[in-house]
Amino acid sequence: MSRKLSELEREIRYSFRDRALLERAMMHSSYVNEKHLPKYACNERLEFLGDAVLELVSSEFLFHEDEKMPEGELTKTRASMVCEPALAYCARSICLGDYLLLGKGEDMTGGRKRDSVTSDAMEALIGAIYLDGGFASAKEFVLGFVLNDLEHKKLFYDSKTILQEIVQAEFEQPVVYELTGEEGPDHDKTFHVAVHIGEKAYGSGSGRTKKAAEQDAAYRTILLLREKEDKAGDTCI
Repeated sequence: MSRKLSELEREIRYSFRDRALLERAMMHSSYVNEKHLPKYACNERLEFLGDAVLELVSSEFLFHEDEKMPEGELTKTRASMVCEPALAYCARSICLGDYLLLGKGEDMTGGRKRDSVTSDAMEALIGAIYLDGGFASAKEFVLGFVLNDLEHKKLFYDSKTILQEIVQAEFEQPVVYELTGEEGPDHDKTFHVAVHIGEKAYGSGSGRTKKAAEQDAAYRTILLLREKEDKAGDTCI
């Protein structure tokens, strides 16, 4: 475990003084239950703390990013930046699921790739960094791994909505998502989906749920449409 945690520290560019905090951040409740450890030994308390730190850092970031944005829009934007899909996306970028301590059942049913599990672990990691290195260290991590490349992240986790808006503005036909296949056992399935606009097929994607596969397919379709517009000398999409 210590070797893997060292790998994670290199990945996030932060070395813990108290390694026990990092280990607790990676300790899911299913592992605690399986090992008959006290309930408070799991990462949920760190998740609670990390959520508060993340809210403050993201609020400050938005406050200075756009000095004219009204309060309601600030709240809405912050919520989209730190929602479960967004945090799970960030967790995947550092392969956080690989370092989690899970119970056997949770592990066998795909917990390492489940958005709810990895997004919670991301918040727990923020809480652990805050306790270990203070607010400045936690803020540096959030800015470097959560609030970075926001335009691309929003395009990914809000891709179905964005594609719908593009199609309504640029096409006469609706978007249709077609399930083209699925594979794997019930607890670890992969779904494949293709996007059609009218009769024409565009991007295809895959995911552990139909919704995730549709999101991936929508994202790839947006990239295809943008590439097509760029080649035509029009980047308005």
